[in-house]
Amino acid sequence: MTGLDQALKGKRALVTGGSRGVGKATVELLARAGAHVGISYHRRAEDAQRVTEEARARGVQSWAEGGNLADREAVDRLFDRVDAEFGELDIFIGNAGIWPVPDVPVAEMADGRWHRTVAVNLDSIFFTTRAALQRMKDDGRVVLVSSTAGQRGEAFHSDYAATKGAIISLVKGLCVEVGRRGITVNAVAPGWIDTDMSRDALDGPGRAAIDHAIPLGRVATAEDVAGPIVLLCLPLARHITGEILNVNGGAVLVG
Repeated sequence: MTGLDQALKGKRALVTGGSRGVGKATVELLARAGAHVGISYHRRAEDAQRVTEEARARGVQSWAEGGNLADREAVDRLFDRVDAEFGELDIFIGNAGIWPVPDVPVAEMADGRWHRTVAVNLDSIFFTTRAALQRMKDDGRVVLVSSTAGQRGEAFHSDYAATKGAIISLVKGLCVEVGRRGITVNAVAPGWIDTDMSRDALDGPGRAAIDHAIPLGRVATAEDVAGPIVLLCLPLARHITGEILNVNGGAVLVG
């Protein structure tokens, strides 16, 4: 990203779900911009360690804390670490989440799947965003990762779409609550992304049709989504708030 180097020098950022995919790519860009970056991860401790080592190689402070962010105790541990390492936050990226792979209509969806998706995708965002705002300096930045599915729905994945739509509503209300402090709150809404989370679907026979349905002709990379996330954290974006930035190659406009 042209002009990114040191644009966020000395800022203190937290990225949830930072050990892989979009979270990892976001950490890399934040570190390149000079921000100190803490990350959360669920189970991938070795991956998280590599991400933090790569960030530190750029001369910034970086650390990782594990835990299931749908669990309040894990969130408390994460933010105890934030307090110890940073004291305050300038940037919070709420990225952790899941996309259950099997197609299941609502009429056949088990309680367990619904509750797990809501806990991982929405409860965790609420818990972590609340804690981040309690530690955020004025003129801070909050970026939550939603989805195209949160805007137009997704048949057979209504649990996922519902949680991502709720994140959009959260952004719309929250930006008003904290606006007088100069804090901006936005969402990035990707479509298909070529990451581990969607690998099973993208490696299947339907990949060509997915690519064809996107006006730009391809599925996004993690870096394609991380760039707009970091863009919303830059000083030049200080008057953008309450917005949903679509990163889907135009797919939301067709089909």
